[in-house]
Amino acid sequence: MKQLIDQDITHVARMIRVSLLGDLAGPILPSSYWRKRVQQLRDAPSLTKAQLCAIDGLLLELDAFDTDVPAAPST
Repeated sequence: MKQLIDQDITHVARMIRVSLLGDLAGPILPSSYWRKRVQQLRDAPSLTKAQLCAIDGLLLELDAFDTDVPAAPST
């Protein structure tokens, strides 16, 4: 189980960066999607300290992205 969580954390970390960079139209998947994925990882039983630190880092990365991205225009 520990190794699977490590693989999931690595995958999500890699995909967050690619997805949020997106293309000219913006992010491929919104930060809210990635935040849910990271929170699901955080809720897994028996996480190690290293796993919790990695998950916290991902949440901080999402916070920074949300702070830097201007809000979508309302219509």
